[in-house]
Parts: sequence; structure tokens; C-alpha cells
Amino acid sequence: MARRSDMAINRLTAGRGRGRGRRRTVRPSSSSEPATETVFGTHTLEIKGYSLTKGMGVGKYIASKKFSIGGYEWVIYFYPDGKYSKDNSSYVSVFLTLLSMATRVRVFYELNLLDHRGKRKRHAGSHFDHSLEGGPIIFRRGGCMWGYNQFYNRKDLEDSAFLMDDTLKIKCTIGVVVTLSSDSSKLKTIEVPESDIGAHFGALLDSGAFSDVTFSVGGEKFHAHKLVLAARSKLFLTEFVNGVEKDEDGDIVVNDIEPKVFKALLHFIYKDSLIQDEELHMSRSSLFSSLSETFPAKLLAAAEKFDLSRLKLMCESILCRDISIDSVVSILLLADRNHATELKLTCLKFTVQHLKAVMQSEGYKYLIQNHPLLQAEVLKTLVEFQEPFIEKPKHEIVNIESSEDDDH
Repeated sequence: MARRSDMAINRLTAGRGRGRGRRRTVRPSSSSEPATETVFGTHTLEIKGYSLTKGMGVGKYIASKKFSIGGYEWVIYFYPDGKYSKDNSSYVSVFLTLLSMATRVRVFYELNLLDHRGKRKRHAGSHFDHSLEGGPIIFRRGGCMWGYNQFYNRKDLEDSAFLMDDTLKIKCTIGVVVTLSSDSSKLKTIEVPESDIGAHFGALLDSGAFSDVTFSVGGEKFHAHKLVLAARSKLFLTEFVNGVEKDEDGDIVVNDIEPKVFKALLHFIYKDSLIQDEELHMSRSSLFSSLSETFPAKLLAAAEKFDLSRLKLMCESILCRDISIDSVVSILLLADRNHATELKLTCLKFTVQHLKAVMQSEGYKYLIQNHPLLQAEVLKTLVEFQEPFIEKPKHEIVNIESSEDDDH
């Protein structure tokens, strides 16, 4: 009986194997990850010396450094006088441009103005808020631009808290939509913080650790490091190589600079920034006889002496804000004496734009009597005033997309 039962079971099993039994359907289970992912990144365009950009002309821009987000290279263009003539009277323009030679790059982006603490205060424009409605913006090819013709009213901007110490910060946040293959790992980005090398060198200056040179300035002692000074200033490099006279204490005596100015000079050399001092940013006197005694003027002269071109531009930017009918000649003389090219050009332009009023000032009478060659430059500028005052950039922006891409 047991054997027959085994045979019956075997026949039944064999029958099912040949398809005569009841079939069972096996449904395979599967899952997949999303085919796309948004890669985020930010870049801040910091415009130092905003006042020097005024009058560049319609369509002239200041470009950020190239930056990479989502595997593509980008650049931000800021137009202080507007991108198009129709917007020049009231607004500044800002545009984001794709530099990479790619096609149909899908992007979300937003542009924000930052206050001096780096916090967002004005939500100028965003496409993140409408991502479900309209989807990402499409940069169709390299060179394509998206942005805002009327980014911010110029007068409101210059009266706002966003313009601090003549510096403007525009933060751009970008989300690039990338396609992932089934066998690829997810694309990740790691945001790298801004360089803090200035803070580290500044701590070295403040502590005086490992200093190997001492300056005696107006009775005050300043400890520094030859290697840092020589790397930043050609004058210091020359003095250290050729030898410099020292006093009986072994200090280098500096007679033609005030202690306060020399301290600001060292602050810049180590930290690459202006020292925080109210006197440096307060409004100057309009009397041309006293301008050279102001802190910015003295720091400008020190920057010229020690061949610190960036510090010179910072001082020029500060002095530029005080140009007026009564002060323009004194600032022009100061700029000419210290080879401050940008400040001098700005003064010449202002003079020819307001020539009738400037010619009636005491400063212009002084210019005629004591600086005839500089007066000749004013007249030459007047003759050439119909030409663009500031040279055109080597590369003009070409908007290769239709007008619908320009303003969103």
C-alpha cells in the first residue's frame, strides 16, 4: 500500500509538471529610484566700490568669477546702468548665464540681496516658489541668459541697508536638475566655505607670534613678519633684500606715516580688508586745503607708497562718494598726486558734466593758477566726452536666445 501511494503521488506530481494540474502565477516585485535629482549650490557676487561702477553705460557689466554647480559652469552679470536703455533710468539688472557648452540644462534659481551681516533681506526673484506650476527654467545652450532687467530700483538700492561701505552683495542659489542612470550613484555636492586665510594671518599679526621685524612709528611699536610683508608689498621686499636702516633698538623707523595709518596698512596686508574705523567712512570736508589731512587720503598715499593696488582702489572708492561741486577739484588733485587712476577719471567725468558750476568754485580757480596741466586734462576730457568714458569690456554679452528668456 505504501508503494502504491508513493507511485500515485509521483504520477500526480508528474502530471502537474506536464501542465495538466492547476497553474500558479508568480508576479515579480521591483522598485526603482527617481530618474532625476536636483543639485543645489550658491554663489555670492560681492561688488566692492559700487560707486565706481556708476556711469559705466547701458549694457556694460561686472562679472562674477566662474563657478560650478551641478556639473556646469556659470557666471553672474551685474549691470549698474541697466542691460537695456529702456531700464537705464531707474533700475539695475542682474542675469545668470550658462558658460558650459551644453544644451537644455534645466534649472531653478533665485537672486537675493544680502545685508552687511550676510543675511537675506530682500527676496528679489525666485523660481523655486513656482516649481510645481511651471517646472524648471531651460537654458537651451551655452551663453543663454536668464535674469531680471528691473532687478532693483537704483535710487532705492543706494539708499538701502544693502549698500554698506560701498559694497553690494548678491546671492544666487541654483538648483540644477540632473538625470541619473540606473547604475550610477547619486550626484552629491559639498559646499566649500569662503577662504578664512585672512583671519588666520590677522591672528598672527594681532598676537605678534614669531614676529621678526619691529617698526617704530610716531613712538608706537608694531611687530610684523618679513615674509608676509615682502609677499604683499614690492617696497618691503626691496627694503628687506637691500637692507634698511634701523635705530639703536634694531627697529625700522617710519617717519612719514602716522601710527593710525600704519596700523590700517598692516591690517590690510595681513587680512586683505579695510580696518573698521568710523573716521575712515565718515563724510569728508569739502575744503580742498584739508582733504589731504583726512584718514582716507593718508591711507591712499600710504597704499601708493607701498604699492598696494587693491588698498588704493578701496580708498578711491571711499573718496569717490564725497565728490561734489565744491570738492571735486581737491579730490582730483589728490588722485593725480597719488596716481589713483580710477578716482581721477571719475573726477574728470564729474567736472565736465557739471563744468559751469565747477568753474565758479574756489577749487577750480586754484586749479587754473597752480595746476595748468591738470586743467588742460579737464578740457581734453570735455572734447572727448562724446566718446564712451570707460573702455568697453573685451567680451560683450550676446543673448543668443529669444527675448522671452530675458526677464522672468
